[in-house]
Amino acid sequence: MWDSPRQLNAVALIVAVAALSVLAWAGGSWAVRQPAFAFQEVVIRGPLTMANPAHLEAVVREELKGTFFTMRLADARAALARVPWVRSIALRRAWPRRLEVTVSEHEPLARWNDTALVDVQGDTFAAAYDGDLPQFNGPEGTSRQVAQRFGEFGDTLKPIGLALGEIRLSERGGWELKTGGDRPLTLELGRVEPMARLERFVAYYPATVARLQRAGTRVEQVDLRYRNGFAARVPEFREAAAKKPAADQLRNKH
Repeated sequence: MWDSPRQLNAVALIVAVAALSVLAWAGGSWAVRQPAFAFQEVVIRGPLTMANPAHLEAVVREELKGTFFTMRLADARAALARVPWVRSIALRRAWPRRLEVTVSEHEPLARWNDTALVDVQGDTFAAAYDGDLPQFNGPEGTSRQVAQRFGEFGDTLKPIGLALGEIRLSERGGWELKTGGDRPLTLELGRVEPMARLERFVAYYPATVARLQRAGTRVEQVDLRYRNGFAARVPEFREAAAKKPAADQLRNKH
């Protein structure tokens, strides 16, 4: 081969092309990291009601590294997703030095146990919120199930004018509801056919619990875990039972 000018020229060409490729790669790698390609403008798109646009931009500028060409968008999305109220992030490069950030926020539905919030999709997230929200309680990983049942049970109670203020799912799968307002009503549904039990309660509510309440008798809890009916807990009955022995003792003294 070394005696053939043609083969030597071919080898030299290959070496030259390889050297130029390495130089081009090195030069390009150096160029794309230059300040000239750094992001100069960050555009935050919403609409935003809870997340702070200034905070989002500060995260972009302080925590996200790279230029128009070198920024790893997956890392950028992960960093921005840790900002309170941010549900999802979409990033787009706009030539020559602009980064467009489209933010989707969590929409709060309820409080979850004592540690987090639940959004309308049933996902939990951590954020500070001072407004009034229903209370959800349940085992870890059941927030979507609880959110779905909250909607179903709430719709079932609407015709009788009751709104849910709290819903609880026990470790064994039992459901407990509590209505909102100054005098909440607790409904024990249990595990078996909870919707059927609640529908039966709604059907008989006007002639039972509502009738007692119109007469001035407060009902604080209803146990629906019976095959063909339900039991109501009335605080006044307990108070009357507690006072009766004292009255009897007074009569005996005389």
